[in-house]
Amino acid sequence: MRLDHLSFAAGPDGLAATASRLGGLLGREFVPGGAHPRFGTRNMTLALGGGCYLEVVEVLDHPASDKAPFGQAVRARSALGGGWLGWVVAVDDITAVEQRLGRDAVKGNRHRPDGTELLWKQIGVNGLIADPQLPFFVQWESPAELHPAHDAPEDLSLACLEIAGDPQRVSEWLGESVEAPLEDVKVEWVAPHGTPGIIAAQFQTPHGLVRL
Repeated sequence: MRLDHLSFAAGPDGLAATASRLGGLLGREFVPGGAHPRFGTRNMTLALGGGCYLEVVEVLDHPASDKAPFGQAVRARSALGGGWLGWVVAVDDITAVEQRLGRDAVKGNRHRPDGTELLWKQIGVNGLIADPQLPFFVQWESPAELHPAHDAPEDLSLACLEIAGDPQRVSEWLGESVEAPLEDVKVEWVAPHGTPGIIAAQFQTPHGLVRL
């Protein structure tokens, strides 16, 4: 289990403008990721050191976005003005998570602009919707060289996550200590005063530390 990516919902100015704004702050450009036909969303991604990446995601005017939990979560966050949606951990075998949560993972896919299809399974978005401090889980089925963090720059990485929540609750959800999937990332836990979840993320960039 490891940190796979962070998800940021586009604001009212849309996907491209939100990604451009964040990329400008981080000193790197996001790349188009493609649409998620099963979820009614699309994204742009930015590779980070340490094998994880940052995505900006927006909901599409598509029936799937009304039915799929991920589409619902993105729509709800964007309706509030956009911002941090959640964090995601990757597992090698999602079966154990399915057994612990008592339901099946769903298939995910998207086609990159070059036509390459990425495939994965995911589970736990309903947990994120109910309690935004909780991550959801992915198991990648595509080769490692197609992962969005492949060939990440050496001078851009996630330095710290600031989460409003309870590390014990998150550890119970993960089935192991929350420190394990985040062993390379510092976490600052803040007692929630309102909605729990990611408050901010700090990135080490070529121009120093940047907090989003």
